[in-house]
Amino acid sequence: KQAFDRSSNRTIPFTMHHTLPLITYLAHDYDEAIDWFSRCLQFTLLEDTDQGRKRWVRMAPHPSAETVFLIAQATTAAQTATVGNQHGGRVGFFLKTDDFETSHAHMVKEGVTFREAPRHEPYGTVAVFEDLYGAPWDLIQFS
Repeated sequence: KQAFDRSSNRTIPFTMHHTLPLITYLAHDYDEAIDWFSRCLQFTLLEDTDQGRKRWVRMAPHPSAETVFLIAQATTAAQTATVGNQHGGRVGFFLKTDDFETSHAHMVKEGVTFREAPRHEPYGTVAVFEDLYGAPWDLIQFS
């Protein structure tokens, strides 16, 4: 494989492998976020380490997930203002499931708000739900 390097204006061998291991999720409170993700989405708490002025809290849909949420407690006015609106009102996260009906029923039982009934699209079954701060997510099972 090759990639084009704009700085040198030449094609170079592509040898790097990038991953996206962490995504920051801003929360008002660590413990309420841990509870909600564990209870409502059945995420696994991978780590909760007190680092003095903050905690290092990592959660994922399952223990071997390649991408993990780093739960970060908002500490400034600007951060607090974006909690629940990190994506400007658009769906910013897509929770993939291999059993839509069971996942949907569990989430409803736990009090998760769905903005719509499940719908069938050419790519799969999907429904928009709100996280603990009202931000929209998709619950999706691909066809």
